[in-house]
Amino acid sequence: MKTLFINPPLVQLNTPYPATQVLTAFVEERGYCAVQTDLSIELIEKVYTKEFLTPLFEQSYERDKLSEKAKAVAINKDSYIKCVESVVRFLQGKDDTLSTRIASREFLPEGGRFRKLDDDMLEWAFGSTGFHDKAKHIASLFMADLSDFIAFMTTSKFGLIKYGEQLTLSAKVFDYIKRDLESEEINQIDVLMLDLLAAKMSEEKPDVVAFTVPFPGTLYSTLKCGQYIKKNFPNTKIVIGGGYISTELRQMSDNSIFDYVDYVVYDDGELPMLRLLEFFEGKVDESKLVRTTYRKDGDIVGMININDNINFIDLPAPTYKGIDFSKYISILEFTNPMHKLWSDGKWLKLTFAHGCYWGKCAFCDTSLDYIKRYEASTVDKLVGKIEKILKETSISGFHFTDEALPPKLLIQFAEEIIKKGLIISFWGNIRFDNTFTNKECAILAKAGCVAVAGGLEVVSPRVLKLINKGVSIESAAEVAYNFTSNGIMVHAYLMYGFPTQTMQECVDSLEVVRQMFEQGIIQSAFWHRFALTVHSPVGVNPEEFDISYDGAPNKFANNAVQYCEDSDIDYKKVDKALKGSLYNYMHGMGYDISLKNWFEDKLAVPTLKHNYIEAILNRIENKN
Repeated sequence: MKTLFINPPLVQLNTPYPATQVLTAFVEERGYCAVQTDLSIELIEKVYTKEFLTPLFEQSYERDKLSEKAKAVAINKDSYIKCVESVVRFLQGKDDTLSTRIASREFLPEGGRFRKLDDDMLEWAFGSTGFHDKAKHIASLFMADLSDFIAFMTTSKFGLIKYGEQLTLSAKVFDYIKRDLESEEINQIDVLMLDLLAAKMSEEKPDVVAFTVPFPGTLYSTLKCGQYIKKNFPNTKIVIGGGYISTELRQMSDNSIFDYVDYVVYDDGELPMLRLLEFFEGKVDESKLVRTTYRKDGDIVGMININDNINFIDLPAPTYKGIDFSKYISILEFTNPMHKLWSDGKWLKLTFAHGCYWGKCAFCDTSLDYIKRYEASTVDKLVGKIEKILKETSISGFHFTDEALPPKLLIQFAEEIIKKGLIISFWGNIRFDNTFTNKECAILAKAGCVAVAGGLEVVSPRVLKLINKGVSIESAAEVAYNFTSNGIMVHAYLMYGFPTQTMQECVDSLEVVRQMFEQGIIQSAFWHRFALTVHSPVGVNPEEFDISYDGAPNKFANNAVQYCEDSDIDYKKVDKALKGSLYNYMHGMGYDISLKNWFEDKLAVPTLKHNYIEAILNRIENKN
C-alpha cells in the first residue's frame, strides 16, 4: 500500500513545511511505502514564469477597472515578463551574479510595494556593500507586486504564501467554501494546481493521499485537490489533518467536508495514519482507529482512542527524500535581520519536545494535545537526528519549532554539538526563562544559536500576572540582555487587547518596547491583537476575565470566537500606534518621538520612567 503525502498550496516558500517529512519517515519505518511532494512550491515555480504570465497580461481587460496595484504592474508588463524567471532563479540561489543589477534599482520595474522604499532605508539596512541582501529585498518586492496582479487577474484567493485564507477564516459554516469549490468557473491557479496534482497522481499511483492543513490558507486548495481525486481516482483514499484541522474542526457537525475527503484526523498524525493504513489492509477494524472521523450513513462518526500516541522520543528523524531544495525561494520583504529568518534560507524544522513545558498561559490552547502533553526527547536522540539530516541534505540550518524550547535540554544539546564539533546554525522559540544566564547563552552562541523568539505579550506587570505568563518585565529584560550580549538576536511576540487591559497599560507597554529597542536587547517584534480561542483558559472560564461569549458551536470551524467586554480601548487607534511605532523601531528610528504622537492623543503619556529598562540593565551589569 502506497501513501502520497502532500503539502498543499500555499505556505512559506523558502523551506518545506515539516509534516510530510515526519509522516513519510514514520510510515516507512513501519514497513509502508510512502512518497511526498510539496505542491506549494511546485505551484509557485510554475506561476512565476513567462509561460503563465504572458497570456495573463494579454487577457482582455479595461485599464481603468484595474486596481491601483494591478495597474502599476500592467503598465510595465514587458519588463515583468522579461525579468520574472531571472528573478526566481536569483531567489532560488541559482544566479547570484544578478544581485548587483537588481540592487541598482534600474533593472526591475517597481510597482506599489516600492512606495515606502527609499534609498536611505536601504543604506541603513544593507550599507554600501550588502548587494546580495539588498537585491533579495528588491526582488521580493517585485514578486509581491506580481502577486497583486496575479490575484486581480485570476482569483482574489491567491497570495504569495496563502490561498483562499479569507474564505476559510470566516468559515463558521461550510457553505461559502462549498460555493467556491462547486463553482463552474475555474480560475487559472486552480487549473495549474490540478494539472500538477494529476501528473503526480499518474506518476505515483498512490492508494492513499494524505494532506497536511496547517493554516487557513491551505484548506481550500486541499479540498479542491480532494474533489479532483474523488472524481478521477475514485478508489484512492483521502486523509487530511494538521494544525488548522486540529484546532478549528474538533466540534464540526456539518458533514459536507466528506464530499471532498474520506477521513479527518486530529492532533499528532503518526498513529492515526498507521491505524488507517492497517484498516485499509484489513488488519484492524474501525474500533482501532485513532482520533479519526469519517462519514457513515450520513453522520460524522469516529474520534475514538483519543489519548493513544506514539511516544515522542521513539519517532524517527524526518526524511527529505523526494524534496527538491533547488526549487525553494528565499524572500526578504522586511529589511530587519531577525525577521528575515522566517522567509530567507532553507531552515530545516525539528522539534525538541512535544507540547509546552510551561503550558499555563491564559491565552494559549492549553486544553489541546499539542500544548498540554509535554514529552521531551533526549540529547542523544536529537543530535542523532541532526547528524542524519546533515548527511541526507547537506543543509546545516535548523529552525526548532517547539512551543518553547526546554532550557536545560537546549543547553545540554548545545554542549553536545560543541563536543562533537558539528557546524550548524539554529534558532527557535523560547520563554524568557531565568535559566538562560549569560554563561548559558554564551554556550548556545558557540554551538550555533543565531536567534530566539519569545513572548513578552502585554508587557504590563498586572496583565502578565493575569495571563499567568510566569515572567516579569525585569526578568525578561535580563534574559534578552543575556542573549543579545552574546550576539544572539531576539524577537518579541507582543499582544494588546487582553481582557481588562486598559488604555494606559497599552501606552506603558509601548514605552517598555521602545526602551528595549533603544537599549538593543530586542531586534524585532510583532504586535497582534488578543484573539479568544475556545480551547484556552480564557475561553474555558471567560467569567474569570470579565468577558462573555456565545458558547454554541458553529457547524463548521470553531476556535477563535467573538466576545463581549467592557473596555475603554479604541482598538483602531491602538493598532495604528503600536504597529506604526514598531515599524520605525525595527529600522532603528523613532526612539525620540513622543508616544503622544504615535497615539495622536495628548493623554498618551507613559507612567514609567524614561530610563526604566536602562536602570534594569545597569543593575545586571553591576551584578555581573
